[in-house]
Amino acid sequence: MGDWYVLANIPTSIEEGAVNAIESYAMREDGDIDITFKFYEDSVDGELQIYKPKGFIEDTKTNAEWKVQFLWPFKLAYLIIGLSDDHGYTIIAGPNHDYVWVMARSPALSDGVWEEINANLRRQGYDLSRVQRVPQIWPKIPAIEAPALGSTDNPKAVQP
Repeated sequence: MGDWYVLANIPTSIEEGAVNAIESYAMREDGDIDITFKFYEDSVDGELQIYKPKGFIEDTKTNAEWKVQFLWPFKLAYLIIGLSDDHGYTIIAGPNHDYVWVMARSPALSDGVWEEINANLRRQGYDLSRVQRVPQIWPKIPAIEAPALGSTDNPKAVQP
């Protein structure tokens, strides 16, 4: 639960051009999850977008399979396919490799952590050319090694 910076994704239509994307999770008394997804459109000066989907834990043994509902009655599969030992980052995916999100407790990760994440995504069959970094441009980013984007045809693409 809590706040997670969305650092990379295979964007859905609502996420194209997202900047400073954050997802916040809060467990409800009934076991469902209130989610707040916020980002700015196209730049830090862009229009703030806020979505409030609802989450449902489908597999209560592992807590790794959820459904997320942005619009009733439709629910998207939300699978936790990676989680760092220190719970500093997570990888969320769809069952058909159609979408993925890399989220972290911090707005930046070191190159070594990105290598670990990319290796995990490759092992699981993701096309890294489709995965885009989500700009996290805050007034003061914590003193963590900033990720290197490298040079690719897609300047936002995660470097394989």
